[in-house]
Amino acid sequence: MVQEKKVIDEVSGWLRLFDDGSVDRTWTGPPQVKFMSEAVPPHHHFIDGVATADIITADGLKLRIYLPEKQEKNDESEKLPILLHFHGGGFCISEADWYMYYTVYTRLARAARAMVVSVNLRRAPEHRLPAACDDGLAALLWLRSVAIKQSHEPWLSDHGDFGRVFLIGDSSGGNIVHQVAARAGHEDLNPLKLAGAIPIHPGFCRSRRSKSEMEQPETPFLTLEMVDKFLSLALPVGATKDHPITCPMGEHAPPLEELKKLPPYMYCVAEQDLIKDTEMEFYEAMKRAKKEVELFVSNGVGHSFYLNKIAVEMDPTTGNETEKLFHGITEFINKH
Repeated sequence: MVQEKKVIDEVSGWLRLFDDGSVDRTWTGPPQVKFMSEAVPPHHHFIDGVATADIITADGLKLRIYLPEKQEKNDESEKLPILLHFHGGGFCISEADWYMYYTVYTRLARAARAMVVSVNLRRAPEHRLPAACDDGLAALLWLRSVAIKQSHEPWLSDHGDFGRVFLIGDSSGGNIVHQVAARAGHEDLNPLKLAGAIPIHPGFCRSRRSKSEMEQPETPFLTLEMVDKFLSLALPVGATKDHPITCPMGEHAPPLEELKKLPPYMYCVAEQDLIKDTEMEFYEAMKRAKKEVELFVSNGVGHSFYLNKIAVEMDPTTGNETEKLFHGITEFINKH
């Protein structure tokens, strides 16, 4: 008789962990939003001005590449900045080909006239941190290998500007942006240049609850349960939220003053984010460390609001703030 697996932990709607160590990430929340977590197949032809391709590197990294269509048919020489993207999901859920990322990063590729390389990060609890950060750095080093022609990817070789590579990440992907930027300072990236870093609503927090965690409204994209349970599954065994990956401004992290070669940051915060207070604590620490960082605040919205396609289309505030965010990112890319 086969013994039935037992659920030993779950994060409402998103994830169930079984006693044999297996994980079920089937969406069990409201069915009307399930489409946002469904995979979008790649298309090498242009749809709404963007083509996509999925590749696997020699080291086994899975990447999705977004290529915007040429504006001028005769301009074969145009080279596009490259955005290296790290998806969110509390280090435990989501994939690079999910619809919520597809709709955002096709739009950003068009708006910013940029290529996007989105990394399928290993997820916890099967792969606890720093696995996802290791994947992020490996993807950056793979881009360098393409730049020096050790690896081959025709879209990037033909259209990418390796002198203007930007790191960008949503939520926990914002944590990875900072980790990769810090670790890149110890690497020889030449001829690739890290031109900027764009953490969007990074998952920076502490073991103790902040004022914003206790007072700000929860949203479908961030609840206290998600913060607590995802991080308990993702952080190294025995670690707390004061770990350097989740609290890079804390006592256990390398002093920000000692991080060399950090690129300019566009640091994005939402006014109603549950973890706004600790996000702002990192910003203030960067300023004290005399790092180049500009703050971009989205007003009247919460964590990862721009990923919620329904709200972007139905709620005027969410739609307007999404437009402002994309415009701000485009301006940051254009001036670096």
